[in-house]
Amino acid sequence: MATILNGKSIVLGVTGSIAAFKAADLASKLTQAGALVDIVLTRSAGEFVGVATFAGLTHRPVSTGLFESNSELGIDHVALARRADLILIAPATANVLAKLAHGITDDVLTATVLARSQPLVVAPAMDADMYENPATQANVKTLISRGVHFIGPESGRLASGLVGNGRMTEVPEIIGHVRAILGRSGDLADRQVVVSAGGTEEAIDPVRVLTNRSTGKMGYAIAEAARDRGAKVTLITAPTYLPIPVGVNLVAVGSAIEMQKAVRNACLESDLLVMAAAVSDYRPSDPSDNKIKKTGDDGLSIDLSQNPDIIAGISGERLVKVAFAAETNDVIENADAKLLSKGVDMVVANDVSAADSGFGTDTNAVTFVRPGREPETMPLMDKFDVGNALLDRALPLLK
Repeated sequence: MATILNGKSIVLGVTGSIAAFKAADLASKLTQAGALVDIVLTRSAGEFVGVATFAGLTHRPVSTGLFESNSELGIDHVALARRADLILIAPATANVLAKLAHGITDDVLTATVLARSQPLVVAPAMDADMYENPATQANVKTLISRGVHFIGPESGRLASGLVGNGRMTEVPEIIGHVRAILGRSGDLADRQVVVSAGGTEEAIDPVRVLTNRSTGKMGYAIAEAARDRGAKVTLITAPTYLPIPVGVNLVAVGSAIEMQKAVRNACLESDLLVMAAAVSDYRPSDPSDNKIKKTGDDGLSIDLSQNPDIIAGISGERLVKVAFAAETNDVIENADAKLLSKGVDMVVANDVSAADSGFGTDTNAVTFVRPGREPETMPLMDKFDVGNALLDRALPLLK
């Protein structure tokens, strides 16, 4: 999976907090995503996690002082700041926030930050009383006014035993924020994208629903891909077990009727609609107000009514519409039919009965079907890469 982190230079500053152990995982995850991670370790941070740990995780030298003979910062303390795409401090203690707010540069990390022109992101970690102290809050306010991005802190149990606001945000969420910030000037900057995801649920009674096997993975991957390219993303999702993507506007719905209303509202000012949700074609005509009980050996009959075709009913002068066609046979023929009947600009067709390409998988093999063009069949790819391939083909269509 090739994310926006691939090939990006990130300076990760680690300060003296018990949360420094999370920084080791953060450094590892960023490196695994293809980023070039340069660690700047303060003296107190080294008391919690050592140089060898970070060097082993990133396969790069670790900077710990302004006058190290083995560090490029020993001669030029702005070297890392010049080549970095982003500087991230995680964890960021109250002490380093104070130094940053007042321009104090008494170590390699603060010197690097002061020399920067790239985005600065901080993930605070400290005791709740320290974070709520008026001095710390004033420093936070000052840094925010200067364009520094804050991630967290979160509320929870702290190392002191207190419960309060001061926990460092978890690694996946930090990475999500970093990706969103790096992608702000992408080719979808200032575009508004609506993505639907998941399988809608149609109530039979207060306990049971009619639904399908969709997990929402494809729609969530498209939403993240669009966010990484600078789009303002609204993700309209039926119930899933997936974590909410950072930096997107999430709208939770249940039924097809609820999704139709949410999609209509979101598309009023949008440029692109991608209907990746598996919308139920039918719903029970008269759902019961109470749980239906089993009685004797008699079967149960449920009258069904047809749900509206959401994407066919959405229109807009500048709106580009992309539909998905999850098929088990005659994939291209069915996609061609949907291209006409739904009035869309592109259909993304896939055979959900194929290995590694159905519901719940992390990969997908799709065919792009567009008016007046031969179908374009793609190889099996990670769903995030499928999302980017879809956006590549939708981009020229945007007005």
